[in-house]
Amino acid sequence: MIELKKGFVLRKRKIYLLLREKRGEVYGFIEKQLKKRYIRLSKSSQITLVFFVEKKDKKKRMIQNY
Repeated sequence: MIELKKGFVLRKRKIYLLLREKRGEVYGFIEKQLKKRYIRLSKSSQITLVFFVEKKDKKKRMIQNY
C-alpha cells in the first residue's frame, strides 16, 4: 500500500470516452504489461489520461499524461 503525504489532495479530471478501437489498444497494452510484470493492478481512485502518438514506423505508442 502506498502511503500518501500529508496534505495530498486527489485531483479530479474529466473522463473522456475512447473509441472502441482505441479502448482495445489500451486494454491490450495493459494486459501485455501485466503479463510482463512491468505494472500491477491498483486500487487507487486516481486516474491518468492516455493518448497515442504515431511513431516513424507507423506503430502507435501510448503516452500517459500525469
